[in-house]
Amino acid sequence: MVSQPRARKGGDGRLTAALDPQDQGPQDQCGVFGVWAPGEDVAKLTYYGIYALQHRGQESAGIAVSNGKQILVYKDMGLVSQVFDDATLDALKGHVAIGHARYSTTGASTWHNAQPTFHPTANGSIALAHNGNLTNTADLADKLVEIADAEGGLPSDLRGPGGATNDTSVLTALLALHKDGTVEDKAAELLPQVHGAYCLVWMDENTLYAARDPQGIRPLVLGRLERGWVVASETAALDIVGASYVREVEPGEMIIIDADGLRTRRFAEAKPKGCLFEFVYLARPDTIISDKRVHSVRVEIGRKLAQAFPADADLVIPVPESGTPSAIGYAEESGIPYGVGLVKNSYVGRTFIQPSQTIRQLGIRLKLNPLRDVIEGKRLVVVDDSIVRGNTQRALVRMLREAGAKEVHVRISSPPVKWPCFYGIDFATRAELIANGLSPEEIATSIGADSLGYVSLEDLVDATTLPMDSFCRACFDGEYPVPLAEVRGKDVLELQQDPCCVVDPLDGVSTTAAAGGASDALSRP
Repeated sequence: MVSQPRARKGGDGRLTAALDPQDQGPQDQCGVFGVWAPGEDVAKLTYYGIYALQHRGQESAGIAVSNGKQILVYKDMGLVSQVFDDATLDALKGHVAIGHARYSTTGASTWHNAQPTFHPTANGSIALAHNGNLTNTADLADKLVEIADAEGGLPSDLRGPGGATNDTSVLTALLALHKDGTVEDKAAELLPQVHGAYCLVWMDENTLYAARDPQGIRPLVLGRLERGWVVASETAALDIVGASYVREVEPGEMIIIDADGLRTRRFAEAKPKGCLFEFVYLARPDTIISDKRVHSVRVEIGRKLAQAFPADADLVIPVPESGTPSAIGYAEESGIPYGVGLVKNSYVGRTFIQPSQTIRQLGIRLKLNPLRDVIEGKRLVVVDDSIVRGNTQRALVRMLREAGAKEVHVRISSPPVKWPCFYGIDFATRAELIANGLSPEEIATSIGADSLGYVSLEDLVDATTLPMDSFCRACFDGEYPVPLAEVRGKDVLELQQDPCCVVDPLDGVSTTAAAGGASDALSRP
């Protein structure tokens, strides 16, 4: 059963950026968590697990719990701490649970698209949570319609206006709509037909399941409790619930955990292409990916930036928080003192309250404020993680100069972002990416910096000490490891309900529905 509380009021219920909604940077994807642990308070373990993954999604949160007889799902719009309280968690009793913190990459940010999703099966029910983004959602939806027509019609939660319009709901229904066989067997049959990036955790009344796409684009790890097992998007979530790290879930692997223990099943050959941007920005710095500590990698990126782009400066400062480790590395390598020149408002993330025009004009000051006594009269090296449209850096440089900075040299711990992501990061469209039309020198002029340096793709990969071909680097070099011919954009299922117009996800240009997709992604300017 699914609890359906009213979405909290605030405009139309959709979340908006607390900073300028027209200048969002790369948006995180989702965080997933699952636990099988009889005798433990699995709801609270899941709460703390998705709390540790809050950086991966701030639009909605949800938890599903089974007591062996039924699954109860509670979800709502907002941060984990806004959605759950002690009374709600105390009501979620059971031995197996999954949780989700969402940023929308397919489907609008509405309650109906919050996760975990729930669906009855022929002999029970399932709940599912998903991190990533599928590239053949429309084809899967067509397949669902065919199956549903043969078995009595499309599920009510996917019909008509106000219904779910995300790829996760389609996957859940496809897993559930089978009359013969087990959930495990159905998953083994379905997953090879699913394309794109996905880390899934799902459950029936007695069993916890997890699966990772054959490329392993998004991270997923396995942990051990004294009396159970945990799967999570990042090792940081294992740490917070006291689970020991066992290993990564392998690309193309499905894990099944029940009273008989843990077993694995391979549904596809592993072709590793982990997301390189996880090391730059997405993952928490205290997370381990591919046995590499993310913080240490980011410090090494800073060292390589200092070698490639030295500056005659008095102080190195980060743009907190994601620029901090690389700023430390830049300072260590260059010998320039490290300092804190910007104070971050830790409570600015996402909000239900749309900023007024007056407040929005304050721009970046909602998020960052300079320490004038630290930066006045100084030549600064400012280290940030990425530049998307350039508006934020332009405002930042202006703010630092107004606070008395003598020079501002910007250093970026990722290569220029020139291509959108279709695998779970919501970048701007290609036409909006500043690096797609301007050289680094021209970007420096555009944002008002005295100089600008990006870490090279080769140096970034070297900092990880992993092979170049083990990564998805599509946002930097346009080489997509999963074909894009099937992509129709974030709102593909909304457009199926109202198909009058398609906005191509690659360049933001409106086209007819029949022409939807990004099949010419590699040839279009």
